[in-house]
Amino acid sequence: MKVSTKGRYGMRIMVELAVRYGSGPVLVTALSESQGISANYIHILMGGLKTAGLVRSLRGPNGGYELARKPEDITAQDVVLALEGETVPAECVSEPGCCPRSAHCVTRDMWCRIAASADEILKSQTLAQLAESQCRHEHDLTYTI
Repeated sequence: MKVSTKGRYGMRIMVELAVRYGSGPVLVTALSESQGISANYIHILMGGLKTAGLVRSLRGPNGGYELARKPEDITAQDVVLALEGETVPAECVSEPGCCPRSAHCVTRDMWCRIAASADEILKSQTLAQLAESQCRHEHDLTYTI
Protein backbone atom coordinates (compact mmCIF):
# COMPACT_ATOMS: atom_id res chain seq x y z
CA MET A 1 0.00 0.00 0.00
CA LYS A 2 1.40 3.35 -1.01
CA VAL A 3 -0.21 6.52 0.27
CA SER A 4 -0.01 9.33 -2.28
CA THR A 5 1.07 12.90 -1.69
CA LYS A 6 -2.61 13.73 -1.33
CA GLY A 7 -2.97 11.40 1.65
CA ARG A 8 0.35 12.34 3.26
CA TYR A 9 -0.14 16.10 2.93
CA GLY A 10 -3.77 15.83 3.99
CA MET A 11 -2.75 13.95 7.13
CA ARG A 12 -0.17 16.61 7.99
CA ILE A 13 -2.75 19.37 7.58
CA MET A 14 -5.26 17.50 9.72
CA VAL A 15 -2.69 16.98 12.48
CA GLU A 16 -1.95 20.70 12.42
CA LEU A 17 -5.65 21.51 12.65
CA ALA A 18 -5.85 19.11 15.60
CA VAL A 19 -2.90 20.84 17.30
CA ARG A 20 -4.68 24.18 16.83
CA TYR A 21 -8.14 22.79 17.74
CA GLY A 22 -10.19 25.20 19.82
CA SER A 23 -8.25 28.28 18.68
CA GLY A 24 -10.60 29.13 15.82
CA PRO A 25 -10.23 28.70 12.08
CA VAL A 26 -6.75 28.49 10.58
CA LEU A 27 -5.93 30.54 7.49
CA VAL A 28 -4.78 28.66 4.40
CA THR A 29 -1.71 30.90 4.26
CA ALA A 30 -0.75 29.78 7.79
CA LEU A 31 -1.17 26.11 6.83
CA SER A 32 0.78 26.68 3.63
CA GLU A 33 3.69 28.34 5.40
CA SER A 34 3.93 25.85 8.25
CA GLN A 35 3.56 22.73 6.09
CA GLY A 36 5.34 23.85 2.94
CA ILE A 37 2.31 23.02 0.79
CA SER A 38 0.91 25.40 -1.80
CA ALA A 39 -2.33 27.17 -0.92
CA ASN A 40 -3.93 25.89 -4.13
CA TYR A 41 -3.17 22.28 -3.22
CA ILE A 42 -4.50 22.82 0.31
CA HIS A 43 -7.81 24.02 -1.18
CA ILE A 44 -7.96 20.84 -3.30
CA LEU A 45 -7.31 18.64 -0.26
CA MET A 46 -9.87 20.50 1.82
CA GLY A 47 -12.55 19.76 -0.77
CA GLY A 48 -12.32 16.02 -0.07
CA LEU A 49 -12.03 16.55 3.67
CA LYS A 50 -15.10 18.83 3.68
CA THR A 51 -17.12 16.32 1.65
CA ALA A 52 -16.24 13.65 4.23
CA GLY A 53 -17.40 15.94 7.06
CA LEU A 54 -13.95 16.17 8.63
CA VAL A 55 -13.36 19.91 8.23
CA ARG A 56 -15.47 23.00 7.80
CA SER A 57 -14.61 26.33 6.30
CA LEU A 58 -15.54 29.73 7.59
CA ARG A 59 -15.55 32.80 5.39
CA GLY A 60 -14.64 36.34 6.23
CA PRO A 61 -11.70 38.14 7.78
CA ASN A 62 -11.45 35.60 10.62
CA GLY A 63 -12.19 32.68 8.35
CA GLY A 64 -10.23 29.61 7.45
CA TYR A 65 -10.50 25.89 8.12
CA GLU A 66 -11.10 23.97 11.30
CA LEU A 67 -11.94 20.42 12.28
CA ALA A 68 -15.64 19.62 12.06
CA ARG A 69 -15.38 17.16 14.97
CA LYS A 70 -13.17 16.82 18.03
CA PRO A 71 -9.68 15.46 17.26
CA GLU A 72 -10.35 12.38 19.38
CA ASP A 73 -13.34 11.58 17.15
CA ILE A 74 -11.37 11.54 13.88
CA THR A 75 -9.06 8.64 13.04
CA ALA A 76 -6.20 8.47 10.59
CA GLN A 77 -8.36 6.03 8.65
CA ASP A 78 -11.08 8.70 8.28
CA VAL A 79 -8.54 11.04 6.71
CA VAL A 80 -6.96 8.44 4.42
CA LEU A 81 -10.36 7.19 3.21
CA ALA A 82 -11.51 10.76 2.50
CA LEU A 83 -8.44 11.54 0.41
CA GLU A 84 -7.30 8.19 -1.00
CA GLY A 85 -10.41 6.07 -0.99
CA GLU A 86 -10.00 2.43 -0.11
CA THR A 87 -6.41 1.48 0.62
CA VAL A 88 -5.63 -2.04 -0.48
CA PRO A 89 -2.30 -3.48 -1.63
CA ALA A 90 -3.89 -5.47 -4.47
CA GLU A 91 -7.14 -5.17 -6.40
CA CYS A 92 -8.20 -8.71 -5.52
CA VAL A 93 -8.53 -7.75 -1.83
CA SER A 94 -11.59 -5.61 -2.45
CA GLU A 95 -12.72 -7.29 -5.68
CA PRO A 96 -12.09 -11.05 -5.46
CA GLY A 97 -13.97 -11.58 -8.73
CA CYS A 98 -11.30 -9.72 -10.67
CA CYS A 99 -9.09 -12.82 -10.58
CA PRO A 100 -10.19 -16.41 -11.24
CA ARG A 101 -7.57 -17.65 -8.73
CA SER A 102 -8.71 -15.55 -5.77
CA ALA A 103 -10.72 -18.33 -4.11
CA HIS A 104 -7.58 -20.41 -3.49
CA CYS A 105 -4.71 -17.98 -3.84
CA VAL A 106 -2.33 -17.83 -0.90
CA THR A 107 -0.88 -14.52 -2.04
CA ARG A 108 -4.38 -12.98 -1.92
CA ASP A 109 -4.63 -14.20 1.69
CA MET A 110 -1.38 -12.37 2.43
CA TRP A 111 -2.63 -9.17 0.72
CA CYS A 112 -5.82 -9.38 2.79
CA ARG A 113 -3.83 -9.70 6.02
CA ILE A 114 -1.68 -6.72 5.03
CA ALA A 115 -4.80 -4.65 4.30
CA ALA A 116 -6.37 -5.67 7.63
CA SER A 117 -3.19 -4.73 9.53
CA ALA A 118 -2.99 -1.34 7.84
CA ASP A 119 -6.68 -0.69 8.59
CA GLU A 120 -6.15 -1.66 12.23
CA ILE A 121 -3.27 0.79 12.62
CA LEU A 122 -5.12 3.62 10.85
CA LYS A 123 -8.25 3.03 12.98
CA SER A 124 -6.21 3.02 16.19
CA GLN A 125 -4.67 6.48 15.67
CA THR A 126 -6.81 9.52 16.39
CA LEU A 127 -5.91 13.05 15.42
CA ALA A 128 -5.75 13.85 19.14
CA GLN A 129 -3.04 11.21 19.63
CA LEU A 130 -1.12 12.39 16.58
CA ALA A 131 -1.39 16.04 17.67
CA GLU A 132 -0.08 15.13 21.12
CA SER A 133 2.85 13.30 19.54
CA GLN A 134 3.49 16.28 17.27
CA CYS A 135 3.60 18.68 20.22
CA ARG A 136 5.90 16.34 22.15
CA HIS A 137 8.15 15.98 19.12
CA GLU A 138 8.40 19.75 18.64
CA HIS A 139 9.09 20.22 22.35
CA ASP A 140 11.89 17.62 22.25
CA LEU A 141 13.76 19.53 19.55
CA THR A 142 16.91 21.06 20.92
CA TYR A 143 18.69 24.03 19.47
CA THR A 144 22.40 24.64 19.79
CA ILE A 145 24.56 27.46 18.58
